[in-house]
Amino acid sequence: MNKKIVYIDMDGVMVDFGKAVTDWFDKHPHLVDRYKGFPDHIQGLFRIAKPIDGAIDAIHKLHDSGKYDLFIATSAPWGNPQSLTDKRFWLEDYFGDLFHKKLFTTHRKDLLIGDYLIDDRLKNGAGDFKGKLLRFGFDWENDNKPNDFPTWKSILDYLL
Repeated sequence: MNKKIVYIDMDGVMVDFGKAVTDWFDKHPHLVDRYKGFPDHIQGLFRIAKPIDGAIDAIHKLHDSGKYDLFIATSAPWGNPQSLTDKRFWLEDYFGDLFHKKLFTTHRKDLLIGDYLIDDRLKNGAGDFKGKLLRFGFDWENDNKPNDFPTWKSILDYLL
């Protein structure tokens, strides 16, 4: 049986980056002005962020189904090169070796070859992905409207 290839974005899909930013600013109000335009440049933030509700369990269900070969497709902020290391450690903390050597860091997701991309945004080539884009969560760039797949349950209902 040929498995379908699924790429999964991290921030806003697996990782509750928005909550991590809010919590960090609450603890460091004196640095809000410094980072308010570029919160993804905050050192260490990607390592301490919590998972999005249902993400860990859903990804394990996709893996355990035997139908999919799962990969990570994420972008690392250019102004925070340490974030890539933090993201890799985050994956190991929450998934062990499930994504061992299955991590793509790219600002050109349109160049990935696969069947599905689970992503919350259209940026970094996600909107031009050649397979099917499963737009996850909420469109925080456009009034926080729900995307086509607002929860991990909706992703599982579609893929399983």
